[in-house]
Amino acid sequence: MYAFFALVFGLLACLVAAPVLTILGIRAVVRSGRVSGRADGVRAVALLSAAGAVVAYLWGAVNLLGAVLTTDDSGADAFPIRPCREGGIDRAETVVDHRVSFLPLRYTCVRRAGGDYAVAVPGYVNPLVSVLGVSAVVGGTYAVVAARRTGRRQPVSGAV
Repeated sequence: MYAFFALVFGLLACLVAAPVLTILGIRAVVRSGRVSGRADGVRAVALLSAAGAVVAYLWGAVNLLGAVLTTDDSGADAFPIRPCREGGIDRAETVVDHRVSFLPLRYTCVRRAGGDYAVAVPGYVNPLVSVLGVSAVVGGTYAVVAARRTGRRQPVSGAV
């Protein structure tokens, strides 16, 4: 049940963050076109990369939520665990448990004889979130450093 509430909270946070980051990124793109500043262009790329990372995470979280809801559904068709059937019925028959991970997004089916396999979250989601997230952090750091450097070089308008 913990996984369900954590996923719902994460989905709501992503639904708020994605549009906010996108709007801020578009504003930075427009501003970088008006003002000749490298920091504004890099800030725009960083904000749009962050928005892309949030949207990719959101997509993976929606898939993970579907798997968690399907797992919690009990009844005559509850074994083998439905999401684990994606790996083939032969593998699913030996599944004894499952694990849910939020970072990276993963639904893991644990087998009786040892070993496990991941299902539900598309394979491209975690690498995409990683690349876009690193791009956002590096770009944001560069934009902050560049803005501080240009801020120091400008003379103060009331100085004697």
